[in-house]
Amino acid sequence: MSSSPQVSTFVWNQVKRIGPLGAIILLHVGFFIALKSGLIHQVAQAIPKEVFATFITPERAPEPTPSKPQPAVPKTVQVVRKHVTPPHPTPVIVNNTPSEQAISVPVAPPQPPQKEEYSPPAPAPVAAPAAPAVPRTISSGVEYIRPPSPEYPAAAKRMGEEGTVVMRVLINEKGRAERVEIQKSSGSARLDEAAKQALLRALFKPYMEDGKALPVYAIVPINFQLSN
Repeated sequence: MSSSPQVSTFVWNQVKRIGPLGAIILLHVGFFIALKSGLIHQVAQAIPKEVFATFITPERAPEPTPSKPQPAVPKTVQVVRKHVTPPHPTPVIVNNTPSEQAISVPVAPPQPPQKEEYSPPAPAPVAAPAAPAVPRTISSGVEYIRPPSPEYPAAAKRMGEEGTVVMRVLINEKGRAERVEIQKSSGSARLDEAAKQALLRALFKPYMEDGKALPVYAIVPINFQLSN
């Protein structure tokens, strides 16, 4: 009787020692059996999957446009025309017999309106500039401040050319010869040109009239003569 409790104690101690290890072994065996039988695959399918939901905000419907009020249909009014009887004209007696005191006056036909024509004002007459006075011509009374000294052309000397040149000289208010014209040639162009240049270099006394110097034309002879 005393050996039975000891055996039980020994067995219990052995069970407690190998209990955890046995439990682990049993779990592995059960997991292997479940893997073989497809139970784990069924459990995985039974796990709810993650679902992504997108909330879409519905667009606001456009507000209805208020309809325009329809114009009122005009009413048809019947127009009643009244018949008006025109009054009878009263006869007028016209006496075509002319009276003794009546005076017949001829009626002039109406004149058409005349258009006023615009006429530009006449321009004021422009005074013509006074024509300059033509210098008078004097044949005597010519005085020199520096008399002309003509040079005898060498070619004219060799050719034996002689003669007198009559010049018409315009003398201004200062006594200068402004223009020299040949009035009578000497017959030699060289002598004529020498006389002209001599008069252009000369200086005359201004011609005075009433205490005022005036331009004048003077007739001046220049004599060319070879001496023996």
